[in-house]
Parts: sequence; structure tokens; C-alpha cells
Amino acid sequence: MGLNIRVGFGYDVHKFADDRELWLGGVKIDYEKGLLGHSDADVAIHALCDAMLGAAALRDIGFHFPDSDPRYKGIDSKKLLREVARLLDEKGYVFGNADITICAEAPKLNPHVPAMQAALADCIGCDTDDISIKATTTEKLGFTGRKEGISAYATVLIAKK
Repeated sequence: MGLNIRVGFGYDVHKFADDRELWLGGVKIDYEKGLLGHSDADVAIHALCDAMLGAAALRDIGFHFPDSDPRYKGIDSKKLLREVARLLDEKGYVFGNADITICAEAPKLNPHVPAMQAALADCIGCDTDDISIKATTTEKLGFTGRKEGISAYATVLIAKK
């Protein structure tokens, strides 16, 4: 018999593209470029969804929302997060907390963290204190350091009801 708590980990990356809006953590951020993807390419939400799905052994975001499906073309990732929260609830899990790290050389993200926490908490149905978001750079190293894109990591704790 297993423990009643589970941990999940998620990771996502998208490259920058012209003529796209930048969405991170469910919040539109004013920046010269957006992220390229089939959906709105919100790396923070995608990493969070993967962490939640992984914790519940429900596979990954690509399994549930494939980029080959036209229904998800340009979709607001908050809709995907709401559906993932519903899937966890349906499987008998309650959300505990999330810890998310967004890696970007630019734009500066710290001023947007409270709005991101509120947006994600609203989608999941939890308190904003249950959502930790940290922004970091890679000290100009790698693709994020060269301002080619953004990556995000997420860990979550869930428990059986």
C-alpha cells in the first residue's frame, strides 16, 4: 500500500518568436516577442500541468492535449490547467502545492509573480500561498542566456482525498 501523498515534476521550453504574445503563468506580459507553440506556449503552465499529471500517473500534457489536434491551436493554457485540475479531482487527488521556476534572461519577471500566482491558483482552485513562483536567469549561458527562449520547471505535491 502506497503513501497518500505524491510528488510530480514538470519541465517545458519554448523558443521566442516574433508576432506572438508572451504568456507566462497565465499572465500576458508586455515584451517584444512571444513564445512559439501550438497553444499560447505558456511554459510555466505547461511545466505545472506535466508535474500535476505526473504526480497522479496520468502521463503528460502532450498525451492529453496533442499539438496535432486542431482544438488546441492557439488555446489559452489556463484552460488546459483547469482540465488537468479536473482530471486530478476525478482520480481522487487534492492539490497540495506547487513550486515553479521560470528561467529567462529577459523580460524581468519578478513584478509579475503575484499576478501569476493569482491566475494559477484561480485555475486550480487553491490559495495563492500554495503557488510558489521563482524567476531566474542562466547568467547568459545556454539558449535562455542568449535570449532564444524560456524554460520552466515545476514540482507539485498532491494527496489522495
